[in-house]
Amino acid sequence: MSPRKPSAGDDKLYEITAEARRNQQRRENTYRERALKLFPWVCGRCGREFSGKKLKELTVHHKDHDHDNNPPDGSNWELLCLYCHDNEHSRYSAADWYDGPTPGADQEPTSTYKPFAGLGDLLKDKK
Repeated sequence: MSPRKPSAGDDKLYEITAEARRNQQRRENTYRERALKLFPWVCGRCGREFSGKKLKELTVHHKDHDHDNNPPDGSNWELLCLYCHDNEHSRYSAADWYDGPTPGADQEPTSTYKPFAGLGDLLKDKK
């Protein structure tokens, strides 16, 4: 068999193949791909195991919440399932909300009943 002559379609096929290889290399260099190579495919909170099509439900959580902090050893990452990852971020957003003044802090409390108000006096009488 003699080698066949390259055609215009071969150039297009070569370009597509080269682009696919570049994209694969780029994906493998992302922090998610690196984290999946470093850590077992288990959620760090709930312990669910992931594989196959379910692997897409496993996310990389940045412990310090800085997505630009991606050390090669993965020390700033932990693998969390979608649900635990959402829960983690909702806890921090709730904490941020409470960092401000508490709504209604300048108002009188609606209840004036103080169940332990006389407890100190009662304990002193027993001694």
